[in-house]
Parts: sequence; C-alpha cells; structure tokens
Amino acid sequence: MAGRRGNDRGVRAQVDSGAAELRPDPERRRGWTLLLDGTPQSHVDLDDPTHLEFDYVRRLGHVVDLAAPPRRPMRVLHMGGGAFTLARYVAATRPRSGQQVVELDGALVELVRRELPLDRSWRVRVRTGDAREVVGRLRDAFDLVVLDVFAGARTPAHLVSTEFLEAVAEVLAPTATYAANLTDGGALAFARGQVATLQAVFPHTCLVADPAVLRGRRFGNLLLVGSRNPLPVDLLTARAAGDRSSGRLLHGPELDRFRGGARPVHDAAAAASPLPPAGTFEPGR
Repeated sequence: MAGRRGNDRGVRAQVDSGAAELRPDPERRRGWTLLLDGTPQSHVDLDDPTHLEFDYVRRLGHVVDLAAPPRRPMRVLHMGGGAFTLARYVAATRPRSGQQVVELDGALVELVRRELPLDRSWRVRVRTGDAREVVGRLRDAFDLVVLDVFAGARTPAHLVSTEFLEAVAEVLAPTATYAANLTDGGALAFARGQVATLQAVFPHTCLVADPAVLRGRRFGNLLLVGSRNPLPVDLLTARAAGDRSSGRLLHGPELDRFRGGARPVHDAAAAASPLPPAGTFEPGR
C-alpha cells in the first residue's frame, strides 16, 4: 500500500482527468507527490500534515492561520481536492473543524482515499461533483472557501466570473474569507481581470505572488484573497515575506495599480486561465 510506503516506486493509475501518479518523496519517509499527466498537483506528508511543500499551498496555509484565532475550529469548503493537502492541514491545526472537499474526479478521490487515507477522526466530507454546481446547492455558511481547481493545468472558465463569486458569497459567513489559487504569466491579463472580478464582489481584497511572477518574468501561482471585512494584510505581508520562497502582497492602491484598466469578468466573456508554457511545473523546477 502506497500510504505505508510498501512500494517505493510509487503508484500509477488512470483517473477521470488523466494519468495519475503518486511519487514517493526521497526526503520524507511518508511524503508523497501527486502528479496528473506529469504535472505536480499536491504534496502530502502522512507523518506531518502541517508540512506544506508547495509555495502557493504555504500561502494558503497563512490564510488558514489568520482567518480565525489559533486552534479555533472553522467551517471550510475546498473546491478542488487533489490529495487533500490543505484539508489535512486544517484538521491538524484546527481540530474539530468541519470541512467539505469538492472534487470532480471521482476516480482520483478513490485513489487518494485508498493510498493516502485521511485520519478517521477528522471531520472531512468529500463530495464528487463540479464546484459551481455544488456551491449552487449548498445552504451552509462557511468561514473559509478555497478555490484550487485545475482542468488540464487551467482553471475552468465557469469558475472565474463574477456570477460564480456571487454564488460563493452566498455560502460565506459574515466574517468569512475567500481564497483562490490561479496561475498566469507574461502580461498577466488574466490575473488583472481576476483582481477586478474579486473587487466587484468583495470590498476587501489582496493578492500574493512571487515577485518574479508579478513582474511578468515567469509563469506561476497567484493567490487572490477577498472578504467582506478587513483582511489581516500586515500579518499576511509578514508571512509572505518571511516564507522560504519570499512572496509579495498587493492591496489597496497598489493592487488597484496592478489591476489597471481591467474590468470584471462575467460568464458571457469568461475564459479559462492561460495554459502554462511546457515544463513550467515539472518536478524540480
């Protein structure tokens, strides 16, 4: 069994979204990387669910840490499952949190559950389905909603519009936080449009990314955060700057300048995020 490190060569399986591989981490006894069609999607350490290997996931971890006082349980909705890395982190750092994970790929869910099982004491419910369709049926009030959905290395068009964010806002508690992991590069036209879209729905917003990504020098992840209430931007700034992969946070007038003349994106004109250049997210890069 992969979760017990019975196969050091890893596990390969065909899932709904492509060829999945669970590759052992040579530096961590029970660490695993999930790849889809050769692109790393998630990293999990079964011995230490608080270990967040990927830069953008650590930034999401900062949002989790600052969304409520330490150790306080939260109601969390994860759109996009992967190997449930962030759900494991929430369960470990905020015991008794109630979490829902929405993942379109049912075969991937089965693979992860079998090979990288969740602790049975964690209150994590996994639902198979499209994120937007599921959100439209929910009646819960979540303290944190995270979007981390990719299909063929792109965020689908129906998950980047004002109409989608308005649906998300309906399931947010009054003091809740929304966070989205997106990717872009070059002129960052997609990211600028997403900032405008976020600002059309949430009065308080910020963006965190690698400085090289913000300067258009390379393709990479951008974390967008929104809320109806003021965000802890000073603390998020310090966390991002102090991370082992230093990030830069934009908010207020600086974020407005980044947005420039971009307009909010509506369903009728929405497009998927740009396809990353070949080799962008290969392991080791």
